[in-house]
Amino acid sequence: MANRIKLTPSAKSLALHAGVVLLLLALNFLLPEYHRGVFARVLVLAVFAMGYNLAFGYTGLLSLGHAMFFAAGLYGAGLTVYHLEWSVWPAFAAGLAAGTGLALVVGFLALRTTGVAFMIVTLMFAQVFYLTTLYFTTYTRGEEGLVLPQSSRVLAFPGGALNLSDPSTRYLVALTLFTLVLTVILFLVRAPFGRSLVAIRENDERMRMLGYNVFANKLASVVLSGLFCAASGAAYAVLFGYVGSGFAAIQYSILPLLWVLVGGAATTLGPLIGTLFMFYVIDTASSYTTAHLLVVGLVLIGVILFFPKGIAGTVRGRWLPWLP
Repeated sequence: MANRIKLTPSAKSLALHAGVVLLLLALNFLLPEYHRGVFARVLVLAVFAMGYNLAFGYTGLLSLGHAMFFAAGLYGAGLTVYHLEWSVWPAFAAGLAAGTGLALVVGFLALRTTGVAFMIVTLMFAQVFYLTTLYFTTYTRGEEGLVLPQSSRVLAFPGGALNLSDPSTRYLVALTLFTLVLTVILFLVRAPFGRSLVAIRENDERMRMLGYNVFANKLASVVLSGLFCAASGAAYAVLFGYVGSGFAAIQYSILPLLWVLVGGAATTLGPLIGTLFMFYVIDTASSYTTAHLLVVGLVLIGVILFFPKGIAGTVRGRWLPWLP
């Protein structure tokens, strides 16, 4: 009998992630228009959750202020398109720069605290950012927000251009962003840098005694997290054509935490699973009853009881230990 080919954990992981991406690609041609739109939104927000997961799941930094990084990317891209009439590429770069720069400043200041104090400081920074978007209503229009014209949402290439208001194009661009960030995250968490973040999460004092610069590693984690969250925000602005202060509110700092906890903290696919699961739970429950939050709460209790480490985290702990 021929010997079976045994895949290494790394090969299994790569095969799984490639399979997920190919499945998501196939769904673009199989899903009806409504669900394709939902999936496009989920893919963009899953990038937001992956950025949050890098700081919270892998580094152990419980932040209540990540909405400001998402909103910085959102406004960085949206305001430059709306007021300065920038094209998509430079506007997206402006969103990345805004979120990354903000993460560097906030991380440098907030990481001088730990635990509950860190959580409160990030919340305070996020509230300042949110109030700033309300104060400058002349430019942001506050909660009403800005609707980007379709004519400005065109992704130009040397050989042509893509209309980002087209549902299929929007889905494929969202999937491309998700795939790029997923690949980077998968590389980071398997690299020495990612393993050092996990070690810092478990015992930062021991890592400091071993000679690691704990502050620098945490700051790098926050900056990378801010970069991914800003990429999600900038993509949301140009793909869906809306920029509003609601995305900077406290609920948008709670949502990625919820998505990560449901999907599985410190897992690469957990943010996608959690975001997709919660979107459809809320969408389905709200279509049947006005008390949909009660249904959502009951579902979350069930998830906690049967999947205490999140869906992907519990699957990894019980059946597939090779899951990253």
